[in-house]
Amino acid sequence: MSKNILIVYYSHSGNTRKLAKLIAEETCGKLCELVPEKAYPDDYSTVVEQAKKEIQAGFKPELKTKVQDLAAYDTVLVGSPNWWSTIAPPVAAFMESYDLSGKNVVPFCTHGGGGSGHIEAIVKKLCPDSAVLSVLSVYDDTAKASQVEAWLKKTGVK
Repeated sequence: MSKNILIVYYSHSGNTRKLAKLIAEETCGKLCELVPEKAYPDDYSTVVEQAKKEIQAGFKPELKTKVQDLAAYDTVLVGSPNWWSTIAPPVAAFMESYDLSGKNVVPFCTHGGGGSGHIEAIVKKLCPDSAVLSVLSVYDDTAKASQVEAWLKKTGVK
């Protein structure tokens, strides 16, 4: 598989950022953090309610982040916290704003007990002309380099 790897992610609490950084260390991929124009609240219960409403309404926030030269990458790893069994709205906004056709798209997520939920199926739906590889799901901030390396080898990214 290609070594032209982009790692795009959204992280609210820092767990997905930690996982994205481990993936970058293992792949030498370029990191790109998705930052919404309007930050989500810090308070857990407030962000949970807001996320639920946004997901139900299909809301996609405007992003400050602009991905440069997406065509240069053959493989795009896409990371999100598991919010209500799906990807966070900033990740959905990215996936709907950029054409990932013909690329290997590799989802990863962090969660508080919900596993990967429907994330892999959602990514397949949003990227019908991409090769969507198996999702990596990590509880909270427990990501380990050995776990990431095994997943990357299993998916053929590494």
